[in-house]
This record gives sequence, structure tokens and C-alpha cells, in this order.
Amino acid sequence: MNKAFVRESDGDDEEQLEPSLKLPPGTRNYITPAGHARLRDELENLVKRERPHIVEIVAWAASNGDRSENGDYIYGKRRLREIDRRIRFLSKRLDIAEIVDPLRQGDNDQIFFGARVTVADQEGQENTYTIVGVDEAEVSRGRISWVSPLARALLKAREGDSIRFQSPVGIRELEILEVMYLSID
Repeated sequence: MNKAFVRESDGDDEEQLEPSLKLPPGTRNYITPAGHARLRDELENLVKRERPHIVEIVAWAASNGDRSENGDYIYGKRRLREIDRRIRFLSKRLDIAEIVDPLRQGDNDQIFFGARVTVADQEGQENTYTIVGVDEAEVSRGRISWVSPLARALLKAREGDSIRFQSPVGIRELEILEVMYLSID
């Protein structure tokens, strides 16, 4: 059968996500205002700029005749499927998004979503983490998802508390040194 008539899987996009990006079933997609703006801007760029540009390329390539060996047509259609998949994903994530502004926590020593927390391990090594939404997590920048084991252990703890959690390298114990709520950009 010709590949032009074979439909690719339209399965649930959530199933194809890496585990760190999956939301627990039935939960909202907690996100900071800056994270929400980034997702909304990406969606707008895909819908208003990138997708129309690729559609033009595919239409031009289709007008050239034989599509079976037309690289612009084949790769353009593939890119359109990728864009459409990303648009569906972003639309779903934004639909279930619940914007939580960390600045509304005020001067609170208890840890909630959006907190910037400084912790120390048993050797005295200090690290600072910010608890953010699943779509905003960047461990290299100290941003951890609220569904991560560390963040779940930190949530509702207070300055001065010690927490224990299961990490990939085993059970770890950390002392909470400082809790701050700042604007996240």
C-alpha cells in the first residue's frame, strides 16, 4: 500500500510523553504566570507563523507534480504533523492550566508551589530549588516540577524542618534552610 494512504497513529499525546512531563491523573496543570505566557506564546507562534509557512511550502511542493519523490512535500507533511501534534498538546495543557502566582504567598515560611527553597544535605552541600509546573521544570536551572519526589517531600514543610525522600540514588535527607517567594521568569 502506498504510504500516502497510511494514517499515522492519532493516539493520545500524553502516552508518548517522558514520565517527568506526565501529570498525575485528575490534577490541574499548575503553572506560574511566566510559564503560562511562554506556552501561550509558543502556541501562538505555531498557529500564526510556523504552520502557515509550512502549509505554503507543502502547497508549492504539491503543485510540482509527482509527490512520491518530492522531498519538500514529504518533509513538509511530516513537519505539519509534528506542528499539529504540538499544537494539540499545548492546547490541552493550557486548557487544564491553573496559574499560581508565587508572589501571592507573601512572606510565608511554609513551602508551597512557586517557592524558592535552599536546602543542605548531611555533608553541608547547599542547593536552591524553585518548585514550578511540569512544563517549566529545568533541573539545570534549579527548577523542579511540583510532582517530583523532592518537591513532594518539600511541599508543606517549613524553614528549619528536615525532610526525607526517595531519590534515584536512594533515600536522602535534607534540611530546609530558607524559603522565599519571588517572581519566576
